[in-house]
Order: sequence, then C-alpha cells, then structure tokens
Amino acid sequence: GNSSEFSEFRPYRQGDDPRRVDWRLLARSDRAYVRLTTDRATLRTVIVVDASASMAFPAPSLEKWVRAREIAVALAAVAHAEADPVGLTIASEPSVSLAPRARRSVINAMISALDGTVPAGAAPLAPLVADARAPRVAVVTDLLGDAEALLAAARLRIAAGGEVVVMHLVAAEEIDPPHDALLAVDPEVPTLRRSLDGPARAEYRRAFAAWLADTGDAFRAAGIRYLRAETSETAPRIVRRIAGESRGRGA
Repeated sequence: GNSSEFSEFRPYRQGDDPRRVDWRLLARSDRAYVRLTTDRATLRTVIVVDASASMAFPAPSLEKWVRAREIAVALAAVAHAEADPVGLTIASEPSVSLAPRARRSVINAMISALDGTVPAGAAPLAPLVADARAPRVAVVTDLLGDAEALLAAARLRIAAGGEVVVMHLVAAEEIDPPHDALLAVDPEVPTLRRSLDGPARAEYRRAFAAWLADTGDAFRAAGIRYLRAETSETAPRIVRRIAGESRGRGA
C-alpha cells in the first residue's frame, strides 16, 4: 500500500480535488489552499538476528548477544517510525518468527522474543534470509556460521530487486585475545581449535584480520550493505552509522 506525507501548500486551482482543500487555513486566511503530499510506498522489513552459540561470547557477559538485541530493537524502531511494517526472525533452534506488522505492539513483541532467547547451537542464517517475506532484510550476526551460504542467499535477493543489510558484530576479545588465553575454541564446532601460545597468537591475529577484510570485501562486492562494529560501540551509534550510509546512498 501507499502512505502520503505532507509536502507543502499551493493555492487552489480550478480542477483540484476539493478534498485536498485545507478548510482550516481557508477559515483563517479567506484564501483556498490545497495540501500537496508526497506518496511513498511502505517498505516491509525483516530483521534476522543470529542466536547461534558464538553470539554468547564472551561469557559470562554475553556482550555480543546483548548488543545484537539492542541493535535489532533499534533498527525495528527506526523502520516503525517510518510507518514501515517490521518483523523479526531469530536464528535459533527452533527459529522464532514474527511477521512484519505496523502495529504499535510490534516492538514490544520483538523485545519479548529476544529476551526469551538464549544463544546456542548452530542454526543457519541463509535459509531464513532466503525465505524472508519482505523486500528489505537486515541481518545482525557475527558471521561465524554459514557466511558463504548467507552471501549467496543475499546475492539472490539483491538480484531480484531486494535490499540486504548485514551488521557484522565482532568482540574485542576476538580481535586481540586476552594474554592469559592459550586456546581459541569454536563454540559451534568445539573440535575446531587454534593455539594462542607463543608465535601462534600473532598468526591468529593476522588470520582473523585477513578474514575480516576479505569478508567485508566479498559482501560489499555483492551489493550488500555491510557494516562492521565492535561490541564496545553503543547500539545507538551503530544504528546511526547504518542510517548515515542509507542517506549517503540516497535511500
């Protein structure tokens, strides 16, 4: 459907729709003006939140998951303020889905769903992005799961005229592990381990930095709006960066 936003007044001309006349202004000024509006299509948005085990890092603060929830709610509030229907999908086991709605209660429903989720398992993101029934999909994730499949699914949505935003969350401890940590373990694949002892620490940091750079390049090359942020950055600041990029793209 379409919604109309007020643009400006213009003096009434013969042939104008009388329903557009601003009768209050006519009563005050004794001159007839019509209200001009800008029509805009509503844009359904689905926010997909990664709730796999790696999002529970670092324990016990769960800082990555806390920040992901805040970003998801803030993005939903921005879309809702634009009168766009917004929905939520949580990549958990089993997944949780709220269809896009424009009701006032949608934000509270999203908060309840996120508060009731504990990150665990290794639920894939790609199928949820592929099946999202909305032209715009925003994904909040650490990309430590099915990143290649997610990239492929996002690329197909963009080719079909959709929009995909990927908010890549990284914990500071992943970039520079604490000095007392001697082993890095993948929480979703516990058998996947990397030593952090001696020279191996520098090699880990080099490999992780290279992965971050390559991942960002791959997503951007596919036409995906990719942003990376550390968990130390506040959710409002991250969302402002997303909105700022949208304005820069003329969105």
